[in-house]
Amino acid sequence: MGGEASEPVGGKQITEADRRRERAAQKLRENLSRRKQQVRARRAGQADETDGLPAAKAGDGQGVAAKLDESQ
Repeated sequence: MGGEASEPVGGKQITEADRRRERAAQKLRENLSRRKQQVRARRAGQADETDGLPAAKAGDGQGVAAKLDESQ
């Protein structure tokens, strides 16, 4: 692992480090595209389309605060 991989592409050897750099570059491009879409949506007044955690519901915070008070 971490050694040289020998897959000739157009007469050029592709190393594992090259693959990691390409994956990182692809992730950065995807992230930039997603952020641009979010900015455009905000300008247009639309809600963000996120892949992360859902927003907390209206009553969720009160139960957590009560539990924290009991522990003190």
